[in-house]
Amino acid sequence: MMRVFLLLWSALWTFGLPLILGYLWRRGRKDPAYTAHLAERFGRYPAPLPGAVWVHAVSLGEVRSAVPLIRALLDRGDRIVTTHFTPAGRAEAQRVFAADISADRMRVVWVPLETSWAYHGFFRAFRPTYGLVMEIEIWPRMVAAARAAGVPLFMCNAQYPNRALVRDSKGMRIRQAVMRGFAGALVKSDLQEQRFSSVGVRNIAVTGELRFDQPVPPALVAAGHAARIWIGAADRSVITIASAIEGEDATYIHAIRALHDQARRLGLPKPLIVYVPRRPERFNHVAETLASEGFSVLRRSSFPTPFDPADWEKPDNCPDIFFGDSLGEMYGYLAMADQVIVGGGFNPKGAHNISEALVLGKPVITGPHTHTIEYPFAEAEAAGVAVSVSDASALAAHLLANPPTDPARIAAFTAAHSDATCKTLAAIPHLLAQVRSS
Repeated sequence: MMRVFLLLWSALWTFGLPLILGYLWRRGRKDPAYTAHLAERFGRYPAPLPGAVWVHAVSLGEVRSAVPLIRALLDRGDRIVTTHFTPAGRAEAQRVFAADISADRMRVVWVPLETSWAYHGFFRAFRPTYGLVMEIEIWPRMVAAARAAGVPLFMCNAQYPNRALVRDSKGMRIRQAVMRGFAGALVKSDLQEQRFSSVGVRNIAVTGELRFDQPVPPALVAAGHAARIWIGAADRSVITIASAIEGEDATYIHAIRALHDQARRLGLPKPLIVYVPRRPERFNHVAETLASEGFSVLRRSSFPTPFDPADWEKPDNCPDIFFGDSLGEMYGYLAMADQVIVGGGFNPKGAHNISEALVLGKPVITGPHTHTIEYPFAEAEAAGVAVSVSDASALAAHLLANPPTDPARIAAFTAAHSDATCKTLAAIPHLLAQVRSS
């Protein structure tokens, strides 16, 4: 069954190449990075790096979760090749590891298209010792090509949300069959180990959540604190909306209006909203939408880089919204906040990373769709440091109630779920030994 599926899958990608190229071209009209280095997507790499450890981090969130692990691998002498699909993910890897790339210890490239011949070119160029696929990216040809090339490929920092498990357990169970093609898995919790084991994945190690090990840039955090004062919000509450995705803006606008109405009734200063969309392609549209709704909007892009209020011209008045239209500065935006709303949760696709806010000691609010972050959200909710609300009205009600925050509780939670990098490094040799002996 899998052989037939892979033949059909490969045919779909091969004959669908005109559509794929059309998709990249359309995305490239807004972001030229999509069509840059196009040969890499076909398995043609001008600067091979044989014997590298392969880390696949499809987009920005996966790259950020992988940063501490990649840094640890580099520090112990490994060479690294990272593969990505989105420009934001690739750009972040290039920014964070610029020195290692210059020193010829690392390559940052596009992941090949889902065809055997494209992956053949990738494995010929890099001949990875093993591969780590961040989170739960399940690509049939990637897995099959790694097996054919003799490259042990592991799911890393992996979770199997209950919703996905129930869905995948119906019908032909193709996705679970693909999972069994991995050499093993480094998973976030004992519950996740049980789930992966239940569908036949072998060689599993529990290593925790890498996102809690992400390096926190102290200068950016300090700049965020300074920006709160610079913008005129020292005596106001500050709410950061982080990674707001398409389709959620109306929810956040409803909540902001409710907060403004309450402030007007009570004669209090309006809270400052720090609004950070998920994708750069949305920056202009969302900023224009907020302005058209009557909010005063101050865009981060109107000031020079880096994120340093000491070099910025002070605004005459505190705006309604400080608009975060920049990349790589999320910790600055989070540091400004008293509370953080994490985007994605009001869309069925699911909520985004909550660990960055928790590491900074900020309580987290998100929407009802938390299946994508089942770990660590369920544990964070039980610890009283994160909350899920059902809709726009419930979000407004929660913000208006402004429940008290216990910083010590948040600190205890993050401490209990950290150190995943060391656990992962310790587990990899054991998993490789198990693979070789099987």
